[in-house]
Amino acid sequence: MVDKIKRAFSELEPPVCPACHVDMRWTRSTLVDRDTINHLFHCPSCSRLGETTSTIEVVIVPPEKLSAPIFKRAA
Repeated sequence: MVDKIKRAFSELEPPVCPACHVDMRWTRSTLVDRDTINHLFHCPSCSRLGETTSTIEVVIVPPEKLSAPIFKRAA
């Protein structure tokens, strides 16, 4: 989950405050859905909040590609 947020944040550009015309600062990111991340920003001068949404590509790994063995017999 952390890797998904890091990838989405690296491609993110902060929004501009509509009142001050200053770049907003990032506050937090939240994984909302399997492929959606919400980013919350605030303006350092007027404390106005802004929010953007990123979509990420979901990677599905088939069970045969996992590193752990599927079945182990008890001794």
